[in-house]
Amino acid sequence: MSENKKIIASLSISGEITLNLHSLNNEGGEGNQIITRQLTIIDKNGDEHTVNGISGDMFKHIHVGHLINLAKEQNIDLCSNCQVFNPNRLSSGEDLGKLNLGDASDKDIVDAIIKLCVVDDAHGVLVTKIGGKNKNVPRKSVVEFGWTVGIPYKNNTESYVHTKLVSDAGEKKTDGANEGQNIFHRPANHGVYAFVCNIDVYRLGFNDISRSYPEPDKRTARYKALIQSLLSSFVNPRGAMTSTQKPHITDFKGVVAISNKLTPAPTISALNEDYLGEIKKIEVNINRIEQDAIVTFDFNGLGELSKILADLIEYEPYQIS
Repeated sequence: MSENKKIIASLSISGEITLNLHSLNNEGGEGNQIITRQLTIIDKNGDEHTVNGISGDMFKHIHVGHLINLAKEQNIDLCSNCQVFNPNRLSSGEDLGKLNLGDASDKDIVDAIIKLCVVDDAHGVLVTKIGGKNKNVPRKSVVEFGWTVGIPYKNNTESYVHTKLVSDAGEKKTDGANEGQNIFHRPANHGVYAFVCNIDVYRLGFNDISRSYPEPDKRTARYKALIQSLLSSFVNPRGAMTSTQKPHITDFKGVVAISNKLTPAPTISALNEDYLGEIKKIEVNINRIEQDAIVTFDFNGLGELSKILADLIEYEPYQIS
C-alpha cells in the first residue's frame, strides 16, 4: 500500500431518499392490475405498518449494470456471461470449465472466480457445475443492499389507467397476441424511503477459504469501479418501468461511514428517527476502542453525496496481511 494513501476497509450508507412517481419494484400482476411491492415493518413502539418497498435485489441489479459498463470501458475482467449481462454469471460453469477445474479444491475454484470477473468477485455467485461435474462452491457478495423501505406516514401509492394506442381499435379483438386495445392499471409510488447498503472493501479480491488475495494488483481498479458504479446507481437508477416512469429523485440525505480497519462501518436504518445521532455515538465509542478507526460524512443531497464518493475513490482498499 502507498504510504500517502488513505485506507478504506468498509463503507456503509444510511439515509433517507425521496422518490416520486416511480415503479421500481412490483409484485407482479393480477388481471390488468400491476401490484406494487409492499412490506410490513414494526416501529420502535411495536406498532405494525404496511409500506412500499424496493428490494435489495433491484439495487444490486442496478449496481451490476453500471459496474459492467465501467468494467468494459476500463478493461476490467468480466466473465463471458457478465459481458452480456447474463444473470447466471459464472454459475453455469462455461468459463470455469475451460480451466479444467472439475476436480479442483473449493479454494482453487474461488481463486478462479476472483480472477475471472469483477462482478462475480464483488457481487457473489454460487457455482453449481464445472465441466459437466456438479459443484456447490459459493462466493459471498462483497456488496450488500438492504430493502429500501418506505418510512411510515411518508409514503403511498396510486394507480393510473394506461392504454395502448391502436389504430381502428374497435375493430380488433384483444387476445394473447397483444394486437388489440389493452387497458391496464399501473402504480406510481411516492415517499421518503430508508436506504442502507454496505461494502466490505477489504474482501474485494479476497479468497475467504485460503485467506489470501490471488491478484492483489487488480484490487484498486476494481474498488474505484465499484464506488463509481455506486454513485451511478443513485444518479441513474435503472429499475422496473423506468422507460415511462423514471423516478423523480428530489432529495437524498444521510451519512456515509467508513472504517480503515476490520471494525465494520456502522449502519443504522433511517426507520429510526435518530439514526444520525446513533451512528455518531457508535463512531465515538468505536474510536475510543480503536483510535480513528471510523470516520463519518454527513450529506444533504445527491450533490454532497457525489463529492463524498468522489473523494473516497482516491482511497486504497485495505489488505489483510
